[in-house]
Amino acid sequence: MKKILIILSLSLIICSCKSNNKVPDVSNISVEIKLERFDRDFFTIDTINIFAGLNKLNQKYPIVTPIFLQYILGLDSAATIPGIKNFISLSGNLYDTINTVFKTTDDLEKEFKKAFQFVRFYFPKYPIPKIAAIAGPVDALAQSENGPTPDFLRPGLLGISLQFYLGKNFSVYNDPFFIESVAPTYRSRRFSKEYIIADAMQLVVADLFPDQSSGKPLIEQMVEKGKQWYLLDKFLPTTPDSIKTGFTQQQLDWCKNNEGLIWTSIVKNENLQSLNPAVLQVYIGESPFTQGFPPDYSPGNIGQWIGWQFIKKFIEKNPDLTPEEIMRTDVATIITEAKYKPK
Repeated sequence: MKKILIILSLSLIICSCKSNNKVPDVSNISVEIKLERFDRDFFTIDTINIFAGLNKLNQKYPIVTPIFLQYILGLDSAATIPGIKNFISLSGNLYDTINTVFKTTDDLEKEFKKAFQFVRFYFPKYPIPKIAAIAGPVDALAQSENGPTPDFLRPGLLGISLQFYLGKNFSVYNDPFFIESVAPTYRSRRFSKEYIIADAMQLVVADLFPDQSSGKPLIEQMVEKGKQWYLLDKFLPTTPDSIKTGFTQQQLDWCKNNEGLIWTSIVKNENLQSLNPAVLQVYIGESPFTQGFPPDYSPGNIGQWIGWQFIKKFIEKNPDLTPEEIMRTDVATIITEAKYKPK
């Protein structure tokens, strides 16, 4: 019996080592990361002397300040002073909540460092942006190539909007106006701090390889978007898939257990070459579930998950390709060579 246990233990160790070898050691890659708390410095501005406070802020944050004022607060030069005063006076409770939830961001700094070490491992020339936490209005998300997002990426700057990471039970997120105009409940359930790194790194993925799927048929859009999750997985190899995809664990388990059924249903009921916006929205758009599948189990955006599985099959047949080579491979080649036929 002891011999059996020893053999089993050795087998587990060997399997574990093989599994761990798939994740490169990036600990020696030098990356300087500091998450700057622009939000705190902004709210220290004395509303009696806003001009002086704004000059001080601009000196410390020459990149962040104009972006925040123009694109987050939506202020032009004439409205800057009264606009800042009005926003600060109306946002005291919001800022108090942010300061409670994000009393410290040391852990986030460490997570960002690890993520950018992986970025640098695969793409050594990628310029690491400054990272700044902001606290803006809660009435609008930023816009990216992949739709609304809490964060934004500009040349040299990654902005993290803390007002969208206060926990799914934050009262504002459950307000009817917010649900109707900003983010429905199935989206705001992801407004928690554990999603910050994945949300931000999706912007980095899109910066490296902009989404080329617009105007292409359904199957090509699914696979093109699947590429993005593949690369996100390379940057965040230890992050749960539920965080990277935004699916609940129950939805993710359902997809894994019913992969063959999902693919068979899509092939049977849809034209994979469809350009119909309504069809595209069903499979690669944000929604609480996918039409035609169980509402209590299926996630929205199921097409991107299927596209990710295409990429995995393609990699099985091309194990020597680098992530950059995979990302640059046209989707037609991936579809043909993957020979995706899940059971």
